[in-house]
Order: sequence, then C-alpha cells, then structure tokens
Amino acid sequence: MDKIVINARVATETDVFEADIGIRDGKIAAYSHHMPLDGAETIDAKGGLVVPGVIDAHTHMDFPFMGTTSADDFGSGTVAAACGGTTAIIDFILPKQSQSLLEALHDYRSRADPLVAVDYGLHMIFKQENLTELESVPQLVKEGIPSFKLFMTYRREGLMLDDKSLFKVMKKVGQTHGLVAIHAENNGIIENLVETNLEAGNFSAKYHALSKPSLAEAEAVGRAAHLAHAAGVRSYIVHLSSAYGAEAIEYAQSRGYDIFAETCPHYLVLTDEVYERPDGRNFVMSPPLRSKRDCASLWDGISSGSIQTIGSDHCPFNSQQKDYGKGDFTKIPNGVPGTETILPLMFSEGVRKNRITIFDMVRVTSSNPARRFGLYPRKGCLIIGSDADLAIIDTSKRVRLTADKLHTNIDYSVYDHITTEGYPVLVMSRGRTVMENGEFVGKKGAGEFLPRELEEDITLR
Repeated sequence: MDKIVINARVATETDVFEADIGIRDGKIAAYSHHMPLDGAETIDAKGGLVVPGVIDAHTHMDFPFMGTTSADDFGSGTVAAACGGTTAIIDFILPKQSQSLLEALHDYRSRADPLVAVDYGLHMIFKQENLTELESVPQLVKEGIPSFKLFMTYRREGLMLDDKSLFKVMKKVGQTHGLVAIHAENNGIIENLVETNLEAGNFSAKYHALSKPSLAEAEAVGRAAHLAHAAGVRSYIVHLSSAYGAEAIEYAQSRGYDIFAETCPHYLVLTDEVYERPDGRNFVMSPPLRSKRDCASLWDGISSGSIQTIGSDHCPFNSQQKDYGKGDFTKIPNGVPGTETILPLMFSEGVRKNRITIFDMVRVTSSNPARRFGLYPRKGCLIIGSDADLAIIDTSKRVRLTADKLHTNIDYSVYDHITTEGYPVLVMSRGRTVMENGEFVGKKGAGEFLPRELEEDITLR
C-alpha cells in the first residue's frame, strides 16, 4: 500500500462500518481491521467519518454572464471545492459569440486543464445561435460530453430556446443516449413581472424574487418533463427551488418519466427574507430563494428520493460586481458561491438536524451524481478499485462559514450566520491529500479531465 487511512468510520450509501483503508496508485485497494503498515504513509482518521468525495455536477467557473465574469476561475474555484470535500466538478461550457460547440469545448479545456486542483468534466450549453450544429452532438458525446444544458428563459441574453427548438435538441440528444439539463422557468411570466415592477419603480433586490414566482418554475418543470418524455431523452432539472417545482417532478416521476432533479444547499438553508437586507443583492440567483415551506419540501424530496442530486450552481460574483445592480435588480449578476460548502451544510443542516440520513447525504452528493453523469464506479463510491476520492469529517468540529474561513474568490459569505457542526479536516483526490486542517495542500493543474459515457439504463438506490 502507498497510504493507509487508519481508525476510519466509513459511510457509504448503504452502510457505516469501521476499517482501515488501503490506497495504492491513487485507488482504493483494500479494507481491513488493523492493516499491516509495511512502511506505507499513515493517515489517522481518529474516528472521523470518511465519506466519498462530493461530485458537484453544477458549477460555473470563469463564466461570462450579465456583462461580467464569475469571480472564480478553474484554479480558485477548484481549490475552494477541494477545501470543502468536493473532489470532482462538472462545469458548463458557454460558447462565445460565433464560436462552434467543438471550438468552445477546446477553449474550455485549454483554460481548465492547467488550473484545476480536482478532477472535472464538462456539460455543453445549447444557445439559440448553435441550433444549426445539431450534427455535432454525436461528436461531442464521443469527446466525453454526453450532457447538454437548455434554457427556458433568458430570452434577451440569447440563451432561451422555444418549445420547438427544445424538442429538436432533445430528440437529437436522445438518439445518442445522452442527457438534457434544463433551466426551467417560464420566461413569459418573468418578463411580464419584471416590466411591471420596473414601471412601478420597484428596483431593489427583493423584486428580483417577486418577478420569478415559484409557479413560473413549476409550469416550466412540467412542460420540460413532457417535452423530454415525448422526445425520448432522459432529463435533469437543475437547481430546483420550490415546493411547487418538487410537486411537478414527483408527478412526472409517477408517470414513469426518466427525469430527476437537483437542488442546491442555498435553497435548503436560506430563505427570501434575506432580500430585505441591505446586502440583499449578494443573494440574487435564479431561481431566487423561497420560503421556509419550500425549504422543508426540498428536504422531504431528498428523503423520498424524488430529488436525487445536490449541486452548488457555483457562480460567485464579488460585492463590487453585485453593486452593478444597486439601483436596478435586473442588472445584478445572478449567482452565489457554493461548491466548498456542500458537504459541511449537508452534514450539519441535514444529517445533524435529522432532516436526512447519512445514507441520503452520500447518495445525493456522491453516488447518485456519479451514476447519473457517467462517472460510477470510478467516482462517487469507496469500493475496491474506485478512485481514492474521500473526505474525513470531524463530526464535532464547529466552523462559522464567514468569508475568511472560505477559499472562493469573493469578499463575503452568504452563509456567514451559519455555524456548522461537522467539517472536513482532510480531503484526498485520487489518493493525493489536497486539503488538511483548512489549508489547501494540493497543486493547481493536478486535476484530470473526466470524459464521461452514460449507461443506457441507470439503477439508483
């Protein structure tokens, strides 16, 4: 063995057990009680909880949006990921103006490969102008990009596809056994309410939320589900935020549709009350934050299995960038950080508070994303032969999530009022220690690109 993690309590999606973990060539090689050390490097888990590294399938590093670019590039963003127990991300490619899909893929690879501190994959965004490139879909799938994001809103930004275009892309992706990821909000409702609020002189951050009601999400989720089912493609609703949206997902699943939903930690632990704060614009994202009832419904969805993955939608903007919308909520760059805080929040706010079980947590943060996005069993589990991607959680460690404790490249924290109980103290990526006691000890550029291939049939636990 190269390394041995001793005194570990290992949590999987089905079991918790005590063992020493042997690691060889960056992979899980053996489990044993009192494993012979034989000169291997020893890491003492000291009874800490060892879990598979988080797979964050929804990030936006170095992402151009609303006249600016997200504050984290692939270097700072994946350092933050590593420091929170996230050992793989899947980022979204946004093609530049007049850039082909394949050119955009190579552009993103050239920017990410020298910087990533953990392993990464990529999804492709289909914009209106790229609809002529449907024949590129099979080639992108061969290049390891089997998932494609479609927008049902952001018409003015050139991202929105109408129903005919959505259906056309869905059919093509379905022919390759790929996956469509859908930002589901009803654009007509949103544009109408935005115009009404601006005409009434309502410019503060709370009107961003009031212009994007939960029924706008629910309507679009239902429509997306039916379109995808008719097109014969599996579908994934990103950043589900509301009880109404969750009901739409459950209805589609009850009809046998191959659809699953992700939610994000901010929709589980924050509410729309923050928009009344002087810094309310720092919390602006789309969809917006909702009520306590919505938070509870989303936790229930994780427990019941209708919500199958957690993603961060990590798209941070610093306070100066957020101030672009100080006098007009439509100019606030949409997005918040999150890849570093998935594991601490899901353990502390979920498991510790008995909202979900430890098995639920492992499923939605690791094993389900790995299965759904074509990474299992290399990632998302700690079985013999899988990558030694793991986090050791000190279950009693308390950390207040203030900006100085986090590693994302912004000057505030949306979670600064939360003190987590249970925090990762060591993180490994392919057997390399990348974080220890809150400090990044890995190397930028050491992460690898993860070409993905989706199974035709996916069985989830």
